[in-house]
Amino acid sequence: MKELKFSVHDALEDRILTGQLLPGSRVDEVTLAEEFGVSRTPVRQAIFQLAATGLLEHRPRRGAFVADIGPQLLSEMFQVMAELEALCAANAARRATTSDIDALQTCHEECGQAAKSGDSDRYYYENETFHELIRTISGNSFLREEIARLQKRLKAYRRLQLRARNRMEISLTEHASIVDAIRKGDASAANAAMRDHIKIQGDRFADLLATLSRNRNAAAE
Repeated sequence: MKELKFSVHDALEDRILTGQLLPGSRVDEVTLAEEFGVSRTPVRQAIFQLAATGLLEHRPRRGAFVADIGPQLLSEMFQVMAELEALCAANAARRATTSDIDALQTCHEECGQAAKSGDSDRYYYENETFHELIRTISGNSFLREEIARLQKRLKAYRRLQLRARNRMEISLTEHASIVDAIRKGDASAANAAMRDHIKIQGDRFADLLATLSRNRNAAAE
């Protein structure tokens, strides 16, 4: 299991998602550098990266501010991601070798260990290793590039979603269905299992929005 190290990017991302930095708030790199005990360079890099994901927005001659991503756009991004990842899973089911399946099973087991630890961030990164392997097995480099572009915008929300009660355990069960479908070479089942795993609608989407709202309200009090 890869060791997780302090990341200015993740720490700043957390402040936005937990409402410590509200939409419209200015992000000051000097203040953050002092708080995190680092130079301004990693803070500046984190701000640049978060601006690329849409969590922050640069305003000419004014600096970086926390963006307000509405629920409709968020829902649409998850819908597109579900379709792209589902296509990868279907391709992987047709193209996976025996060694690919063994590697995928190992990734699944690493996710299981992360879930047992109760550390949602550890699970998130193991989960990304699992998904990246499926993208690799799928053999479509253009598809991988498109997913990587969208993943940058959804990372923060996928991390937050995993903090919901029992979400890691549910995610792990969904992984098992995906692995089983790929092992059997069932492209249709792999496609459906991955789509159900990624898509966020109904109660799951309402829960995510409620968490974001609750975090912001709590921070504002």
